[in-house]
Amino acid sequence: MDSSTLLFNQLKTAEPFFLLAGPNVIESEDHILYMAKHLKDTTSKLGLKFVFKSSFDKANRTSSKSFRGPGLAEGLKILEKVKATYDVPIVTDVHESIQCEAVGRVADIIQIPAFLCRQTDLLVAAAKTGKIINIKKGQFCAPSVMENSAEKVRLAGNQNVMVCERGTMFGYNDLIVDPRNFEWMREANCPVVADITHSLQQPAGKKLEGGGVASGGLRELIPCIARTAVAVGVDGIFMEVHNDPLNAPVDGPTQWPLRHLEELLEELVTIGRVSKGKQQFKIDLTPYRD
Repeated sequence: MDSSTLLFNQLKTAEPFFLLAGPNVIESEDHILYMAKHLKDTTSKLGLKFVFKSSFDKANRTSSKSFRGPGLAEGLKILEKVKATYDVPIVTDVHESIQCEAVGRVADIIQIPAFLCRQTDLLVAAAKTGKIINIKKGQFCAPSVMENSAEKVRLAGNQNVMVCERGTMFGYNDLIVDPRNFEWMREANCPVVADITHSLQQPAGKKLEGGGVASGGLRELIPCIARTAVAVGVDGIFMEVHNDPLNAPVDGPTQWPLRHLEELLEELVTIGRVSKGKQQFKIDLTPYRD
């Protein structure tokens, strides 16, 4: 069994859930190593299967003047060092087909951003790396769309695919999480992940001093969405975590404070262990009589 399939099987069977977590973007090698150490220590203590996440490039920033990260070459070097230093799997995202081969040499999971979830060429290029593919559901998509996206990966010869809920556009500058999607996305016949931080983003909803806008967010509701997702029975949790979220260069309003990570995860593990959310309720519609 190849390493990707082995990891995929470990994630599928992880109880009560697996965790994809890390800072939104690579800010520096020192910061990434610091975050990876703390995240591994916390998840090891709680017995959670953990995959470290950070992006080498944020290609879909609100403003072209915004910080994007170190880029492909330098970013992959840093992620490779994390992997070697702490012996943890890596997940990072791609935005173009040409990036997939290089990313596949380092990452264990290649993530498809929500805006690109229907891009066939990108899905196929990612699938051909043989790595696990995590597809985020577009804010503009019904959950049924993810069945087709997952099938594109499988038809390209890769069975190791996951789908991720990250909210649905609700009016202007706001997202909403519909818990029904966690159930309906199981029709894709693969693990379902809940992105509990990006789903609370308020796209282009924060006005900046001097003009312009950036994405805002509702960090205080992260526990609410996380509790809901785990109770419903998702297979994995995706969350972005930062030791200094107020000064994070990207998505600060929706990054969870590192100091509160263990506390939140402990509660989620407790919920996951008592919930029957992963089991479909058997409804008996025969007439009831005392």
